[in-house]
Amino acid sequence: MHILFVNRAMIPVFAYGGTERVIWDLGQALVKMGHRVTYLVPSGSHCPFGQIIEIQAHLDWQSQIPDDVDLVHFQFNPGIDLTLDRPWLMTQHGNSQVGELLPMNTVFVSRNHAQRHKAQCHVHNGLDWSAYGPAELNKTDDYFHFLGKAAWRVKNVQGAIDTCLQAQAKLVVMGGDRLNIKRGFRFTWSRKIQFMGMVGGETKFAVMRRSRGLVFPVRWHEPFGLAAIESLYFGCPVFATPYGALPELIPAECGVLSNKQSELAYAIRHSSFDRETCHLHAVQHFNADKMADGYFKVYERLGRGEVLNTEQPCMSEPASPLPWLNNDH
Repeated sequence: MHILFVNRAMIPVFAYGGTERVIWDLGQALVKMGHRVTYLVPSGSHCPFGQIIEIQAHLDWQSQIPDDVDLVHFQFNPGIDLTLDRPWLMTQHGNSQVGELLPMNTVFVSRNHAQRHKAQCHVHNGLDWSAYGPAELNKTDDYFHFLGKAAWRVKNVQGAIDTCLQAQAKLVVMGGDRLNIKRGFRFTWSRKIQFMGMVGGETKFAVMRRSRGLVFPVRWHEPFGLAAIESLYFGCPVFATPYGALPELIPAECGVLSNKQSELAYAIRHSSFDRETCHLHAVQHFNADKMADGYFKVYERLGRGEVLNTEQPCMSEPASPLPWLNNDH
């Protein structure tokens, strides 16, 4: 099968780039299965295992699809009324707007993500763990980490900071700075909290490799949570809120889920988790080969003329803000 991926951001990923990392690993895994992949993406992209076609903004989608493509896989909503001369689908990677109609053939990235859009079809993300290097499960330093866009209030970096301060634990923040004025004034005085700004690649991996756990008290329904599975790969238990896909990713032997700061702080201070168990959970359940197998089953359904969801996917309730019970409440 020849699959065309369409995305509005360049590949390969240069920093965090969650969607770009996922579709890169998906394409590579499909090639290993014997399929052919092409990426219709912006100028400047390159790929050693698939063809690159540069998006032409002035052309419609139909005219940019090579004749030998069997199926088109969009990574954004191209419009519910789009008509192509071959099967197509889209993956909804984030939370859509309330009332926004999505195509019938939309795939979501977790069961919860699909259910909140009144849909059924989902495929969990997976990653090519060989690109992450060794986990080094027996080597840890005395700190925890936060990974996410700290400027987004729903990621609740302040909750992660407050939780670690209550637990008397050090925290390394990846994705934010000590002074933040983008959404009001926030300056973190404590030297127990280290800020690294936006990081990716080996710099990010090195922090997680030695971390004692991910602190992730998000205040929205997380569509998936790549930060969680990346942390688990390095043997890090996850201390997070029980929102969105997180209960699907984090079993009891791999972390603690609570929307109460005091409970997460207690768990950080007193809980003990087996790092190999965390690592194996990520490797076995959230790998790129398993993701590719899931998507190929979806592609086969489309080839048979099936429709992926029983009604037009649409999110009826907002994904945020969700309760975070700090010590003042």
